[in-house]
Amino acid sequence: MLRNALEPWHLLVVVLVVVVLFGSKKLPDTARALGKSMRILKSEAKAMKDEGGTAPANTGAASDTAAAPVTGIVHPSTPSSPNGSTADSAR
Repeated sequence: MLRNALEPWHLLVVVLVVVVLFGSKKLPDTARALGKSMRILKSEAKAMKDEGGTAPANTGAASDTAAAPVTGIVHPSTPSSPNGSTADSAR
């Protein structure tokens, strides 16, 4: 059924349609962008693969709390009330 499904003249027609649709001036830019995207994808996939193999074996709760960001820092010079207002604005 699918014997001789993709012959050389099929590829020629596809190339001709692409050139007509996109124009010959945009094709080099498009090819360059596609190549750059493929390189980025390849490097990210490699980084993820390398990252998975070099993960630290220590995954205890102490390491999770050490990596957590510190939020809600209150400076001693500006004490605040529980509702978020400063002591001066409550007067």
